[in-house]
Amino acid sequence: MDIQDFLAHLNRGETVEGGSEIHQKMHKVSQEALKLTAEMNGHYHTPERIIELFSRIIGKPVDSTFAIFPPFYTDCGKNISVGKNVFINSGCRFQDQGGITIGNGVFIGHNVVLATLNHDINPKKRSTMHPAPIRIGDNVWIGANATVLPGVTLGEGAIIAAGAVVNKNVPPNVIVGGVPAKVIKKIEIEQ
Repeated sequence: MDIQDFLAHLNRGETVEGGSEIHQKMHKVSQEALKLTAEMNGHYHTPERIIELFSRIIGKPVDSTFAIFPPFYTDCGKNISVGKNVFINSGCRFQDQGGITIGNGVFIGHNVVLATLNHDINPKKRSTMHPAPIRIGDNVWIGANATVLPGVTLGEGAIIAAGAVVNKNVPPNVIVGGVPAKVIKKIEIEQ
């Protein structure tokens, strides 16, 4: 199974059964991600070198306007897409097997977790995983220590308060916070 077949399986939202061929591929891909993230996180790199390393982690080029402060962690990497003018602060953890799409102008705070896999609720099938994508619209700001769960879309211009746990879609141009996150305020856009 090649990487494209692996990603297609995940992007269709198909189950990954523990011990299956796709599960074994997931482990193999994770080893490459661990190696590349260790290289990025191990010591200082120039911003240009960080862009180069992050591009290798995700398997495609990122724009020169992209910036990230390591350390950064991912257990896949190959199912992340990043727009322009994106900033990811230090300590973030992306579990991207289900797919993470980050729009333009997105700010992601310290220690944010983006999780795209759920384990099966049946204890006898707990090693079975269910992927679901996270989509982050343009100009979203995710505050420090927030967690976004599988299958969630963050609408354009939204703000996710620090420490929030987002378990359902967020409309555009609102501030959400809490556990679970709820709409706190609508953002008035100046013309």
